[in-house]
Amino acid sequence: MDLELDGLEVHFDHTAVAAPRIRDLLPIYRDLLGGRHLGGGGDNRVAGYRTLQLTYGNGNGNGNGNGNKVELMEPLAGSTFFDSFFELTRGRGGVHHLNFHVGDLDAAVARLTERGFRLHGLNRSDVRWQEVFLHPKEAHGVLIQLAQPGPREAGESRPSLEEVLAGRGRNGNGIPSP
Repeated sequence: MDLELDGLEVHFDHTAVAAPRIRDLLPIYRDLLGGRHLGGGGDNRVAGYRTLQLTYGNGNGNGNGNGNKVELMEPLAGSTFFDSFFELTRGRGGVHHLNFHVGDLDAAVARLTERGFRLHGLNRSDVRWQEVFLHPKEAHGVLIQLAQPGPREAGESRPSLEEVLAGRGRNGNGIPSP
């Protein structure tokens, strides 16, 4: 479903769920609910977390706004990225953020700023993925990620679920998930 942000195309892409261990999420989101590994996933060593995505039902999982995806997240060893989130959730984790894709991140940032919304985490450092977050205080306690996906490398391979969990996904650190 496409929405509009003052004329900009916006579509829902995925819900992200974080826990201390992705392996603890798989029995629910993969086994019970039938999620299929979308391919890909990996480590964000700068921020300190690992992700992978599952797709559901008749969704094609191609990122074209079907919204049939769940991203699973866990902290990398020694990371403090999720500390305050896990404190709020008593260590269990839960829904971390909702992701919406926009065609023009700069225009989205300008329009939201003009309307008085507080944004944080603006990151334009990677042409593959540029993002900004709408502060949870602006969205009734929900962290909203607005992202502008960029081009992927031609012939880029997508790691398997096993490779991601073994720490060999994109930018993997070689350390297996706990």
